Amino acid sequence: MQPLRGSFWALVLYDVAEQIQLDKLRGLIRAEPPRREPSFKHPAPEYVRFERPPVVEYPDPVSTETGELQIRVKYFDYGVISIELELRFTADWDELVALSSRWISAPEIETRTSELIRKHAERARPALVQPYKAWLNEDYYIIHLNQALDDQGKPMTAPVMLATRGEQISRIVRGELLPLSEAERNEVLQSSMSYYPGDLLVVGWVAALVYDTPEGAAPAIELLEYANTQLLEFRHYDDVLTRVLGDVYRMLETRGGILRGWKMAGQAGHLNAMRLDVTELTERTDNAIKFLSDMFYARAYRVAASKVGVTDYRNLVDEKLRIAGDLYEFMVNEFHQSRAFVLEAMVVAILVIELIHLFGGGR
Repeated sequence: MQPLRGSFWALVLYDVAEQIQLDKLRGLIRAEPPRREPSFKHPAPEYVRFERPPVVEYPDPVSTETGELQIRVKYFDYGVISIELELRFTADWDELVALSSRWISAPEIETRTSELIRKHAERARPALVQPYKAWLNEDYYIIHLNQALDDQGKPMTAPVMLATRGEQISRIVRGELLPLSEAERNEVLQSSMSYYPGDLLVVGWVAALVYDTPEGAAPAIELLEYANTQLLEFRHYDDVLTRVLGDVYRMLETRGGILRGWKMAGQAGHLNAMRLDVTELTERTDNAIKFLSDMFYARAYRVAASKVGVTDYRNLVDEKLRIAGDLYEFMVNEFHQSRAFVLEAMVVAILVIELIHLFGGGR
């Protein structure tokens, strides 16, 4: 059996701040000037790009028991830092199943990335806007095959690989040692995509397999990473909105007497400001990368976003933004009613005083 060659990628992403000032950061860490990313190997118009390319840093490799880890750190302008670890491998298909399972569950990944994120986030602190005290994180794994030969020593095509190695591919993507059921295997493989006969992308919720040259795989890895940064951002927005809406519900349940609505003005203003902030941030995250709607990579991104959960969290955030808007209108109406009541009470009080003065002065 011909050996497989490629790399394992572990992407561990941390949401550390509301924003990272990339120009300032570039000066702090002496990073290279930005360039158009990702570099697409397929024909693509110029506007298919990151609007603000992330700042990239290349720390020294680290030796481990499993081999030498290549490290790359990326800083995204919407507050996410990604730690990328790459480990090259040579294995057969069964060995790759075992390696994938061990790599995906390896505690060393968390240890290494925890050390790296603390170090690099501290260096980047002057460029962080509204840094968070607690960091949400996401991890994702990519198995990149750059060489897979058939029994005649020729590069395998995507259809042949799926037909002959689909069972192993499904376990590799799921990180499973035991065989999967037919239904589960089919569920994994239905997310497969190819542009040329000689490349393949299979996306799962925790990992993906990319079969391509290093140059061809680079944009697929970029898009998978971007999808996970979006997931992380929408998780953060969901947490923020959950807390804000919880505070509003508790305030609405509190009895405040006839002036209860009057007290809602400040809360309504705070709720609306938060709603507008989250809306602005979600738009900035959405617009971080541009696609042409019928492009292969646009379709690949939609599959990846659906698989990792971006779509689900985006729907949650949109629903909570809608609820926040409805609550804002309700609170504003309550305030207007309370203000009208107070104004009417003041008018009545003035009339009563005038009447008392009129009749009292006539005695």
